Amino acid sequence: MEQYLIVCPLIFLAGLVDSIAGGGGLISLPAYLIAGVPPHSALATNKMGSTMGTVVSTTRFIRNGYVDFKVAIPAAVASVIGAFLGVKITLRMDESVVRHMMLIILPIVAIYVLRNKNMGDNERTGTLTQGKKTAVTIAVALALGIYDGFYGPGTGTFLILLLTGAARMDIKSASGVTKVLNLSSNVSALITFIFSGKVYFSLGLAAGLFCIAGHYIGSGMVMAGGKKVVRPIILLVLIILFIKVISELIAK
Repeated sequence: MEQYLIVCPLIFLAGLVDSIAGGGGLISLPAYLIAGVPPHSALATNKMGSTMGTVVSTTRFIRNGYVDFKVAIPAAVASVIGAFLGVKITLRMDESVVRHMMLIILPIVAIYVLRNKNMGDNERTGTLTQGKKTAVTIAVALALGIYDGFYGPGTGTFLILLLTGAARMDIKSASGVTKVLNLSSNVSALITFIFSGKVYFSLGLAAGLFCIAGHYIGSGMVMAGGKKVVRPIILLVLIILFIKVISELIAK
């Protein structure tokens, strides 16, 4: 019962944050570890809850017309391929390389967010042709799929920033496509974990219900508030991620 009392409220918060700006794993994974779940099972059970929640927020964005399937479907394929490659790379390379890179990248991204107050709501939004937007989104999905498979934290946040910046989507469309890409990689990872026998199904299902609630409320906030909601949450996620990277390097 103590595990449920620790995990479920934090998973609700993680789902809320993840549906708005990505980065929910920065809250949800530590929740399982704090509750005493072994690391591999924590990763596996966390994927169950996050997948359940992401299904809900993705569905809400689809129903409200914020997902361009001509862009999202090929990008989702690229995301799955990228995640597979990322896993292969991480088996051959030390993760500390990425952690050191993140110490440089995260402050730059934070400065970009602080200066870019429009977050996909300016004269450049929507100026790419369908073909160019699709090509850029596929490239972004492949690159961040590799990152997600190799290291992972903050993938959703980086997707939103690149889709509003490089692909010139508005914040709601970028959030919708991000959810499709996240869902693709989550399902792939969850299936792998289930076959490995690492998932705590009862805890994962209970946490998944709280994650669903968080995603439902959070996706509604994005559709209602747009950049006013997303921008400050992205900054918060970047700060938490920066602290996490530093703490991991110190621990090593």
